[in-house]
Amino acid sequence: MLRNKIGNQEFKRRAYSVERIGRDKLNTIRYTLYAKTFCSLLFALCSLLFALSCFAQEEFIYDSKGKRNPFIPLVTSDGRLLKLDKEEGKASLLIEGVIYGEHGLSYAIVNGTVVKIGDKIGDYQVLKIEKKRIVFIKEGQPLEIELAKEEEK
Repeated sequence: MLRNKIGNQEFKRRAYSVERIGRDKLNTIRYTLYAKTFCSLLFALCSLLFALSCFAQEEFIYDSKGKRNPFIPLVTSDGRLLKLDKEEGKASLLIEGVIYGEHGLSYAIVNGTVVKIGDKIGDYQVLKIEKKRIVFIKEGQPLEIELAKEEEK
């Protein structure tokens, strides 16, 4: 009925115009989806690269600080148990530093742990902290350890 009112040529022109507008909108939607997908993939890739760079570390070197290396097996391949004797006493207590206070509390760093008078390190209890030495007690026997002097380079 519309064709009769406006004529055949005008009808075809309007139909083509509507079809072209529909194609243009469809293409616009398609390119928008492509752009969003590309941006999402680019963001995901950048996030992955950032995460990998944050968690990348240099080579780790284990510092045992006088303790047994936990990565060495205690049982041999033929089933024998290895006995790792550790000398008790001075070798097991490493004084790394002293914070001495004449009228207040004194602290010491022993085997990487900050201690004060009365604290325990293994089987030893801190009895006295002085400027250059610490006195420990174990089973009623005192053990004095001097603070090692720093080596000159």
